[in-house]
Amino acid sequence: MKTTQESIFSSKTLTYFLQLAETMNYTQAAQILGITQPALTQQIKKLERTVGAPLFYSVGKKLRLSDAGYTMLNATHSIYNVLNKATDEIQQTTSATQGSINIGILASIEDHVFEDFAIKYYEANPNVIISFHMLTRKEIWERLENNRIDLAVMYLPDESIKNWKPYQSKKIIQDELLFITSDPKQAKKKRIKFRDTTSEPWVMYPENYYLDQVIKESYKNQLADLPTAIARFTTPQQIYRFVAATGTNTALPNSFMVANPATDDLHTVSFEPAIKFDLNFVFRKDKDQIPRIKNFLDEFDNYLRAEDYISRLQKINQK
Repeated sequence: MKTTQESIFSSKTLTYFLQLAETMNYTQAAQILGITQPALTQQIKKLERTVGAPLFYSVGKKLRLSDAGYTMLNATHSIYNVLNKATDEIQQTTSATQGSINIGILASIEDHVFEDFAIKYYEANPNVIISFHMLTRKEIWERLENNRIDLAVMYLPDESIKNWKPYQSKKIIQDELLFITSDPKQAKKKRIKFRDTTSEPWVMYPENYYLDQVIKESYKNQLADLPTAIARFTTPQQIYRFVAATGTNTALPNSFMVANPATDDLHTVSFEPAIKFDLNFVFRKDKDQIPRIKNFLDEFDNYLRAEDYISRLQKINQK
């Protein structure tokens, strides 16, 4: 017969509870988990009977965590932290030149430098398997928390992340968001005010993407009207192609534009004031002490010392 602890802390039970706490929607959580909604409801009710208190309650059509639910959520995160720390400690005794490294890259990032480095890293470390995953910001944080990726490549600062305590970051470069337009009147400008960028429709990232939120926050801070979005795409390549074909406007990172220079019909201008952010490696604390992870980060440092990030992007464009 299962003990109370076994009933509460089975892997399946925690997974179901965490997914529902994340989505706050039975239908959506069940779809993500690949089970039926009644099956999920049954598992949650079973967990509530075991702990002796409701973990969720409804306000109209919206689901909320109860006080007991918050206690369970904190306990679950603590359990995952202990398990992840144990895994990292075990892996710290492993080889620097064998094993696998899973890297989550924000889908809106120009990734050519990382692809180029992966080739060179493989040539020196053929027994380390590197896996790149192009992910949304939400997917990156979920996989970091569940220890499914070792390193994330993403933009910071990110105000949507509330719990930074288990993580640390390592800066790669500072990047800047540039205004992209086909308006010839803007071609000779070095900087442009936010209010002067909205006369034509924009192509943007999906809502809630990091750069979409950066744009909205920047326009809000300058008391300027938001651009009107007529299309949204997840990658800078898609946005750039659409803008080039339609004569619309957008904003893309300088790093992307260095690797993909504007055509004669498109012009890049810095915002006034500039929109700047950092590109970083993000990982769980002490993850960089695992030999193969430490070796990877050290090799990447050496790679950029030999030739800096922007220079490598420029060289990639010339190929």
